[in-house]
Amino acid sequence: MSFEGEFASYEPLRRVLDSAKIKALQNRMRIHKSEETLDTLGEIFVHEKDLPKSKVQPDLILAIDGSCHTAKAVNGFPGAEFGYVTIASVLIDLKLVTQLQKDDFIDPKKFRETEKASTIESVFPGCNIILDSEKCAKSSLRRALFEELKCNVIFSEGESLLDTYEHLFRIKRERFPERNLPHSPIDGVDEDMTYGYGEYNCPYSGEPLFSTDALRLHELMNPGGSNGELFGQIMSTLEKLWLVHILRSFEKKGWLSTLRRVAFVMDGPLAVFSTSSWLTKVIEVELKRINDLQKRINGDDLLIVGLEKSGTFFNHFTDIDTSKDGVIDEFPKQSGLLLTDHYIKRNIIFSESAKPYGQDTYFGRKLFYKAKSGQKLVPVVAWFNEAQKDTTTANINQFTRLGDVMSLLDQLVSNRYPNSISPLISAHAEAAIPLNLGKRIFEDIAREIRERTEE
Repeated sequence: MSFEGEFASYEPLRRVLDSAKIKALQNRMRIHKSEETLDTLGEIFVHEKDLPKSKVQPDLILAIDGSCHTAKAVNGFPGAEFGYVTIASVLIDLKLVTQLQKDDFIDPKKFRETEKASTIESVFPGCNIILDSEKCAKSSLRRALFEELKCNVIFSEGESLLDTYEHLFRIKRERFPERNLPHSPIDGVDEDMTYGYGEYNCPYSGEPLFSTDALRLHELMNPGGSNGELFGQIMSTLEKLWLVHILRSFEKKGWLSTLRRVAFVMDGPLAVFSTSSWLTKVIEVELKRINDLQKRINGDDLLIVGLEKSGTFFNHFTDIDTSKDGVIDEFPKQSGLLLTDHYIKRNIIFSESAKPYGQDTYFGRKLFYKAKSGQKLVPVVAWFNEAQKDTTTANINQFTRLGDVMSLLDQLVSNRYPNSISPLISAHAEAAIPLNLGKRIFEDIAREIRERTEE
């Protein structure tokens, strides 16, 4: 580490590149030579105009995005910090947006009326933050996570986010039991974790345990430094739980019929990573159950899409959109590339494993889509059956409502921010600077959805 005002020269970098060990390692590297061209992609290359569309197109978009920030705490201990996590839900009225776009000048006040937002906020202890009578920062985090899920609810008389989580947890215990349990989260207890619901006592120490301990997010805590990764994973986990919570709440209200005109859009992939990745399988089970119920009423599958705005997949999309001569825009507009496991492992993330890419973390399939405007998008479309989940093939019917997805992306693509869509931009802005905190706002959003779909 350099001293203040001291700057490195290029000499150390030159020495690294000239290192014999670096050169030896480079000589052992596998060099990938892509043989894929737009002419050899075959049946997995599709055009939006050739795809069937649903009779009822979604004109309400519910976007979900989260934000997390770390902040220093002044409590007399060095490095003390907490994480501020927000999850925003923004409902966008596409019909009203389309009407306003016909005007030469759009009234900003009327445009703001096309959106309704609701945000939940949570604060989690990090390094050197001890709550009440807890013994350490880790136990404080475990309690805070449990309490946050318990107190958050969409509808005043509905189930809590904790109820939603514990429903998923029951599915896990019944259908996907663990062979090797993790260790107890209580310091000094070397026994396996004791599962339960709500708050209960450890049979070995008598100290409190929580149902949310099964997420194992406390294992990510760094007791002696910053916890950005921990708070990021908490945010990501809450986003996915919030999606399921919304759908279950609509089911309990008897409003499944309203979902035929609603599209759910999430920032990032439809996946759960890290210690709470077991949620992937149970979310998949629950989404299938709810989808089957509403499909009997509405006739179409749910439209749930995640969007990856950066990363390895997006970089590869940029590569195949560029010719060998460096000319950009090789990929036709309003066209998509449906990805198989074989294509991903051969061209994007090298692997010779027999296990399909993303099997343990994803509950949706990726594709590349170049919008009508020329923007490159990497959507992830939720799957609802085993045939859709089979990534050995990439047929149109394996990507839920593919024609509707592409048509919707053409409408939502952002000209302000490349490779993103306007609902997610609004949701991110609301999550970053929440102005609409509280469950009451979401009740208004739900009422708007219901009234619109009854028209």
